[in-house]
Amino acid sequence: MEVGFADTFWDSLKTIRRHNTWWYKIYEFFRYTTPRFIKNVWRFRKPLTNHYWWDHHSMLQFMEVSLTNMSDNLEKRGLEIEEPRMKKVIAMRRAIQLIKNYNDSNYIEMAESELGETILHDFEFEDVPDKPGFSRLIDTESDEEKKHNRKVYERSDEIEELEWIELWSILKGQDHKEYIKLHEEDELKEIKNDNLWNEWFNGSGIKAWWD
Repeated sequence: MEVGFADTFWDSLKTIRRHNTWWYKIYEFFRYTTPRFIKNVWRFRKPLTNHYWWDHHSMLQFMEVSLTNMSDNLEKRGLEIEEPRMKKVIAMRRAIQLIKNYNDSNYIEMAESELGETILHDFEFEDVPDKPGFSRLIDTESDEEKKHNRKVYERSDEIEELEWIELWSILKGQDHKEYIKLHEEDELKEIKNDNLWNEWFNGSGIKAWWD
């Protein structure tokens, strides 16, 4: 059997050789690397400004900005077929929303939307009888109001925990062993399911988020 190479193969080798030269690396640094660096500094300006070594919120902000950029471009410019590509976009945007919810800490508002607003009163003080010149805060909440507020706070904590688990579940992705098992079962059937992968895949898994 005779083996031949197309002209494009040799052109590719020439391109690889050229890209490894010192003069091309200098050109690449000023033509591509530096503009990309400047663009990324502007894109990540908020998490860069908010970054402190002792706080984890800015790390999540970096991920939020990166996922926003990736999901927007994947939707508009992605090369993958639409069905799995848009599943990835949806999963990314859900992760973005979960990060925003965590960094904004708006779980009280979310719980209130389910159970009703917390009942708050203005601060009221009274003099301490046996301590002239001292005041103490008066508890003006009724037992019913305390019970309602406690439910809202507990639901808030529950939502936060569930969303935190959901975020890392999205990033982790599905267990591929599940698909292998489904595929093996499908192979035993007379009529194969040609859409098995798309039916199983839900778009999650940061390792699969590339184009």
